[in-house]
Amino acid sequence: MIDDSRLSRRALLAALGSVGTASVAGCSFTQRERDGETTAAGESLARELAERFAPTLYFDAAESWFPTDPRPYASEQDGETVVDGFDALDGYHERYDPATKPPNPTVFYNAVEYENSPLAVVQFWLYSAFDQFTTNFHWHDWEALHVFVDTDTGEPQLFVASSHSRKVPNNEFLDPDPETVPRLLAELGSHSSALSINDQFDAFQRLPSPDLLADITNSAITSFQDISELPLAYGLPRDERARLPYLVPAYEGAPIYEHERLPNVDRESLLPPSLTIRSFDSLSSPPGDLPARATGIIFRHGGQADGNTGSEGDETASEHAYDLVPTSEIENIVDFTGPQLSYEFAVPEYAEDGVASHITTTGAPWGQPRYENPAADITDPNHRSALADRYDAIGGAAPINTVVSRVTEAVTTDDAPEDEGLTTQETNVEAVALIESDPEAIPTFRGVVVARDVATGEHRLTVNGAGRAPHSERIAVGEGATSTPTTADETDGETTTARDATVSPESPAMTTQSTAAGTDTTAGETSPADETARQTPGERITVGGVDGEIPLVARENARKLEVNADGTDAELTDLAVADDFAGRLYESPLAGSDAVYVHRGGAYTTEVRDADGAIGAFRVNPGPDDDSRLRIERPDTGKTSLAEFLVSITAETQEELQNLVDDDAESVTDGGGRANALRGLLTALSAILEAAKRAAENARNGDRAGTDQQLQAVEQALGRVAEEIEAASGDVPDPLQNAARNRVEEAGQRAVQAQRLTKL
Repeated sequence: MIDDSRLSRRALLAALGSVGTASVAGCSFTQRERDGETTAAGESLARELAERFAPTLYFDAAESWFPTDPRPYASEQDGETVVDGFDALDGYHERYDPATKPPNPTVFYNAVEYENSPLAVVQFWLYSAFDQFTTNFHWHDWEALHVFVDTDTGEPQLFVASSHSRKVPNNEFLDPDPETVPRLLAELGSHSSALSINDQFDAFQRLPSPDLLADITNSAITSFQDISELPLAYGLPRDERARLPYLVPAYEGAPIYEHERLPNVDRESLLPPSLTIRSFDSLSSPPGDLPARATGIIFRHGGQADGNTGSEGDETASEHAYDLVPTSEIENIVDFTGPQLSYEFAVPEYAEDGVASHITTTGAPWGQPRYENPAADITDPNHRSALADRYDAIGGAAPINTVVSRVTEAVTTDDAPEDEGLTTQETNVEAVALIESDPEAIPTFRGVVVARDVATGEHRLTVNGAGRAPHSERIAVGEGATSTPTTADETDGETTTARDATVSPESPAMTTQSTAAGTDTTAGETSPADETARQTPGERITVGGVDGEIPLVARENARKLEVNADGTDAELTDLAVADDFAGRLYESPLAGSDAVYVHRGGAYTTEVRDADGAIGAFRVNPGPDDDSRLRIERPDTGKTSLAEFLVSITAETQEELQNLVDDDAESVTDGGGRANALRGLLTALSAILEAAKRAAENARNGDRAGTDQQLQAVEQALGRVAEEIEAASGDVPDPLQNAARNRVEEAGQRAVQAQRLTKL
């Protein structure tokens, strides 16, 4: 079935291909043009910049771990100074009384100057004793804010606030007002920092409004229709339409607050129960009652002038001063240690394997490349290009691989017969994604998955959400992308273009757009003021899901559809699942057996493709009360498979229409024309069913000519059936009419497809 209202894969690839990439495959941020060397700024300049740009910090009312000084928790191990995770977490809570000032509020700073350049950077480093972010919790937490400043003019050039990981774009603002003091909105638990540049001080503004600037100037991928205006930066889920539940961290199978080395840590020390769940799979459906973000505590540098707070909503927040300390005073700490914490990230493979990710500490800032070279933390290619145009010390942006998709929710639709058709809708609960090669959980923002700087090659993309069944697919990133299934009408029996949206390195650069307020964000149009900010380096986009969409299913409605390839005579390469109404919901390269979670209220066509381009199709209609195993055994490809599919889908439709006659015999046997039309429809379906059965039998017997003859008869008869459906519309409820039309269209495409195949 083709739904023209949705962005088709062909249209998406055409859009991506039309703007192209100018890339060397596999390049990453680490392979960009070389940046200049830096030296430590003089003490006077460093202090001057630190005091001028010392950020105001806004924390959630439910936050447990505020910026502090790690030195009280340091110890000597093997002659070196370290901070142990147990010592820091327990010591912090021993000192912390929520009714008073948090212990030792501190922000550390470091300043460097690029050699032979007026560009300097002051970095602010915030240490927290623990990070409790959904599936990514760990001992210790360091967050950073970089302020790039031109020392000749004194004007700031770029703010870069750290996000969750290198895979998630940071929050960045190019050319801030010189009078602006940075404000950081810390995400609850994780302390990921969103910028606040606006007059709305304690709320994140992703997009500009008539009265407010956007708080970030990160670019968007203009070629991806569904997110073409969405800046690629991680924000604050509880500040933006959606919710994100948290988990209670455990160590060695028990909640950490039960550990003997944490006598001062109890359940109340962690994030509150109203925001936490036991595990993603402990819920039958996504949570719907998570509270929104509210500012609880504001921190400001003690010497900073008043007047930088006071926005609406701040009245109930308490305010504290923090100490501003150079990192040189704590560089004697060589490491921040702690035992590994892990979580299971379910993958719906055939054998129900899991991917375990072990989360360790973030390490000392002074051991990270961005400490000496802050430009290493610029994640928006436009921003790097802008600075590279202004300063020789900054190398040009390199092309990178980016995986993009959006997560939605699969639900039943009233347009279909009860529990026989789906639609997808926006989700109001965020999910987390995992790319197999790099075990870092990537949180969605407004339902969007963006994974930057992904290595060229084959990967598995898995998406989980609280109360949802997991989704997992194989993706090819960069050069050498393998083909993925196409819709039934797009194939002629030959392998077609991959879902990976890549083009040759000779193509022009892919278009991204600036989202700064006051700029024209039309792709391809620039004004002199923002021309340098819009120079876009190559970016290779891989679109996950189907047409960039990954629908998840609530666990209470999920059924696992297994595809058992054991004994199959063909080398299967691809798997796809489509619903009669929602269209294609899943497609992925296939390696042996696999499994997909589907909604029990859908009616599905499952398709496989083999290495020779031959296709097989199988009908799956689970029924809401049918808990029998959904399993496709030996999914072979060729004319036989497609003919047998025609038998299944025709018999299914015929049976439902016959049940309508049996259930309401009086209304359809009154001698009227409509009753005759319904009987005519049933008769036509019977003829198709018999022709499809003969086609399947001929194919099994090796009779190619006889098979194609019967398939041609099916194709022709299906065209007449479409007319019969319209004639019988008065006796057929609208949902069943819709289902019959969709199935006839699907059957017609498969009949044509089967005739084109050479494999029996």
